[in-house]
Amino acid sequence: MGLTLLSSPLQGFTDFRFRNTFNEFFGGIDTFYSPYIRLNGKLVVKPAYERDILQENNTELTVIPQIMTNDADEFLFVAKYVQDLGYKELNWNLGCPYPMVTKRGMGAGLISESEKIDAILNRVHSESDILVSMKMRMGHEDSNEILDTLPVLDKYPLKNIAIHARIGKQLYKGGVDLEAFQKCLDNTKHKLYYNGDITSVEIFREMKERFPSIDHWMIGRGLISDPFLPSMIKNDTTEYPDNKLELFSQFHDSLYQQYAEALSGPKHLTLKMYHFWEYFASTFNNPHKTLKKIKKAKSIYKYDAAVKEIFNREKTI
Repeated sequence: MGLTLLSSPLQGFTDFRFRNTFNEFFGGIDTFYSPYIRLNGKLVVKPAYERDILQENNTELTVIPQIMTNDADEFLFVAKYVQDLGYKELNWNLGCPYPMVTKRGMGAGLISESEKIDAILNRVHSESDILVSMKMRMGHEDSNEILDTLPVLDKYPLKNIAIHARIGKQLYKGGVDLEAFQKCLDNTKHKLYYNGDITSVEIFREMKERFPSIDHWMIGRGLISDPFLPSMIKNDTTEYPDNKLELFSQFHDSLYQQYAEALSGPKHLTLKMYHFWEYFASTFNNPHKTLKKIKKAKSIYKYDAAVKEIFNREKTI
């Protein structure tokens, strides 16, 4: 059975700059999902969303755009919009766990509203020929919510359902619920992709053994914490390349340079990079100390010095 690895969309992280740079230095990801497009009631797509999915910014990548909505008109508008850009598929986000989203009945907050989901999918499939796929959690309050929704989803020719094996109110805390994921497998005719806590080759191997019928695996935060992970999974090895540090340094510098050109001012740049280091730090021997050093660097000059020191220190270990 073939093995397909997908990059889960992470708002604020996995934009086209990250995707392209990741692909250049590490590879291993077959398909990238772009962070969601959200319209906020106006049928207008923000320029930042458009830049992210323009074909010219994703020439070497297979990308699937994603929408966050609870409104059929918005869905249809974005479906036409991405089709005009050359896309055939639109992924619907019913997974985002953050309260500012779920309180508005979107993301994971929509999973329990099976009638609303039904009405939206009915209109989209009646009025558009876009291929629809889903990205979901197992519920917002509890994991049975998805079980009530799966029969509704079975009515439609969805391409697949990617399920993050947590509920919304967990955010990213606590473990994944593999028993609940198995129930989903047992209760749908659709193809399921697995998502959640794939952070090492060893964990991936355990998951693969646990769910032998799954051949599409989605990696989210694990991809940023350890960019080597997808290619290591593909090569079925736990060994990092000999030039690990050098590769990571080049990757960082390329990413940093692109954000320096794209963002307005050093403050935005250091903040952006700090958020990346919240994940990157785990690649280094002393994650806490590493992140602390980055956090203390309040200017570009100090940031550059901190990064240099981190890489130099790592070389001597």
